Amino acid sequence: MRSFPVLLVRHAPVQVGQGICYGRQEVALRPGWESIVSGLSVLAKGAVCQVLYSSPAQRCWQMALHLAKSAGMELRVDHRLAELNFGKWEGLPWQDIDRTLLDEWAQNPESFAPPEGESGQDLYKRIRSFWHEMCQREENVCVLSHGGPLRLLSAFAGGYQPQLLAPSMPQGFARLFMVGENNEFSTNKNQFLKHHKKEEPCQA
Repeated sequence: MRSFPVLLVRHAPVQVGQGICYGRQEVALRPGWESIVSGLSVLAKGAVCQVLYSSPAQRCWQMALHLAKSAGMELRVDHRLAELNFGKWEGLPWQDIDRTLLDEWAQNPESFAPPEGESGQDLYKRIRSFWHEMCQREENVCVLSHGGPLRLLSAFAGGYQPQLLAPSMPQGFARLFMVGENNEFSTNKNQFLKHHKKEEPCQA
């Protein structure tokens, strides 16, 4: 297996009120997102990315169309890259959600699912499936997605055990990894430092 670059990108900041729960809910990008795409284009060209995978959500897809064109990448939309489905919690202020349920989620993020939503294990399975398939192709790729999926993808790329409630990559930021045969799970965070090149904002 050859080593190849993987550029992980979280969509630009969105127009949504502070403290609102949203996952599958469509929300618009804030004005100025085009300058982030310009910065991403520079990173993608520098990493010689050939393929851009995008979540189907509007906040990713809108950026992906422009980024693929400006950086000369083939665009592939993959529904497995969608954010966690929060079910009936979508669009609600976090403070209005039953605290007992939030505590249950924090204690068991793998099996807990919001009402009519998706569990952490559901998210893990589809992102793991995407990762395996992507690695088999050994292409230079850019992946444009959300906080939840990118939390797992960063762990896969860095070679350490995923944590479903680990801090998310900030919106409008990117991480560049070199992925190869040694990128298997490890509890040693030095593996992350070894493969993780840089996290940086993409403002041009």
